[in-house]
Amino acid sequence: MSRAFVNEDNAAAQADQPVERQVSPQPNYVTPAGLAQLQARVAELQALHSQQTAQGEQADKQRIADLERDLRYFNQRLQSAQVVTLSKCDQVRIGHWVTFADEHDQAQRVRLVGEDQADAANGLINWGSPLGRALLGAKIGDEVVWKRPVGDVVIEVLEIELG
Repeated sequence: MSRAFVNEDNAAAQADQPVERQVSPQPNYVTPAGLAQLQARVAELQALHSQQTAQGEQADKQRIADLERDLRYFNQRLQSAQVVTLSKCDQVRIGHWVTFADEHDQAQRVRLVGEDQADAANGLINWGSPLGRALLGAKIGDEVVWKRPVGDVVIEVLEIELG
């Protein structure tokens, strides 16, 4: 086919479309703080979108497309959010802080949270991650296997605290 018959405007427009953000298939459990973060993110994106669209012809079309993609994603996450009730119990649940030690007695403290709230650098671990799944339901003194890509590690739950 000759290039003369290709609609270059359509091809360029399709190339500029942002790739949709993938939504996890796991249940969207969130802590109350995680729900507040989702709500704040949606409000922030809505404000940024309003600012961009108010610029009319001078607006950055790619930026608007990116903001709309992110708004679709975070609105879906907000609609599917299932807030967990934080309560003291003897088993690790979403929202709990957990202190555990590995076989070298190296202690770590993490909090199990929802996917969108996870921030490993600050000890906030997605409940659906390998570490989160290993800890979920464990009790103080339990030894569980943390299945890691670099090899499994047996860890012992030392303490469970309400978030």
